[in-house]
Amino acid sequence: MDLAVAILLVLLNLASWCTCSDSRLLVKMTLVPNASKIGGFCLDGSLPAYHLHRGFGAGARNWLLQFEGGGWCNDIQSCLERAQTRRGSTLYMNKLEDFNGILSNNASLNPDFYNWNRVKLRYCDGGSFSGDAKFDNGTSVLYFRGKKIWEAIILDLLSKGLMHARKALLSGCSAGGLSSFLHCENFARILPRNTSVKCLSDAGFFMDERDVTLNHTMRNFFENLVSLQGIEENLNKNCTSFLNNPKLCMFPQYFLKYITTPFFILNTAYDVYQFHHALVPPSADTRGHWNRCKLNIASCNTRQLDILQDFRQDMLVALLSSRIYSRRGGMFINSCFAHCQSESQDTWFARDSPQIHSKTIAEAVGDWYFSRNTSKLIDCAYPCGTSCHNIVA
Repeated sequence: MDLAVAILLVLLNLASWCTCSDSRLLVKMTLVPNASKIGGFCLDGSLPAYHLHRGFGAGARNWLLQFEGGGWCNDIQSCLERAQTRRGSTLYMNKLEDFNGILSNNASLNPDFYNWNRVKLRYCDGGSFSGDAKFDNGTSVLYFRGKKIWEAIILDLLSKGLMHARKALLSGCSAGGLSSFLHCENFARILPRNTSVKCLSDAGFFMDERDVTLNHTMRNFFENLVSLQGIEENLNKNCTSFLNNPKLCMFPQYFLKYITTPFFILNTAYDVYQFHHALVPPSADTRGHWNRCKLNIASCNTRQLDILQDFRQDMLVALLSSRIYSRRGGMFINSCFAHCQSESQDTWFARDSPQIHSKTIAEAVGDWYFSRNTSKLIDCAYPCGTSCHNIVA
């Protein structure tokens, strides 16, 4: 084991697991030493980690696992650069994580999950916890071992009570939301049959959509990602055997119908990440015609708004199977220009949180998980969404 990693492990084990500062809940990092036995390393070879805040009372045997997000790296150069940051190494990560939103332990801020065991899985592989490969050219080494990281963390948590879970929710935001799609069925198989297992993706419904110049920017990106990190073997087998191009099974729209575990999809119909990187990436707007629109929706011209409305419509069509055929599924598709809404208190559950039909995201997710009410909510098109917390105005 690397000396720096060994020192970090000792320091973390000596510390208590939680520090509370005023109203903030700061949870300490836990490294997974046994991950090295199965090759579960971050991009740079450091050990993976998570943050666990123990449940209590009626929630002591319930578990919520939240995948951290943070994009991807799909070529050697970008992965080498990522390996020297918190997105590719636990050595550079903050050792205290602020738990709020869906991870809060305050009943008034997180009414349905506040007393559960809540876990933040740190993201350091650049492949949505799904790769299984290694790059070594004699000078540089990169570990694409997201799948092994997932397995190592799960094994560690099982020994800490997850194996006795009564209820469990696998969640994630952005690239972590995609991880939730990719690992939902596996998570359900790992836990006892009598455990109520459900999954949630926040801003993880990435679309196989052409950009404004009709190029497949996002498709090409994901294809390179799958090839580089050895992800194809870990994709949904029903999907990969059905599609002529199995790499497309990285997109949830192609394998959602094969997920049998109850699933909730939380997404904005105008997801800002996809707007800026898939629909109008820099390569498709070299002259900056979209710059003002990206900064302020009120500055979008009629043609640009039409393109954004078409994107929303394509997303709703792709979600059709979940909306109509899955009685146990749920969704909250609002008309905000945002990205990730479950980890921030102001969008998860607050006085001015985004709402659809007078229901907040936290209320919709809770109603769905506990089967209190049908929870398939889709907002009308922009300029609906007067309660939005838009990243762009």
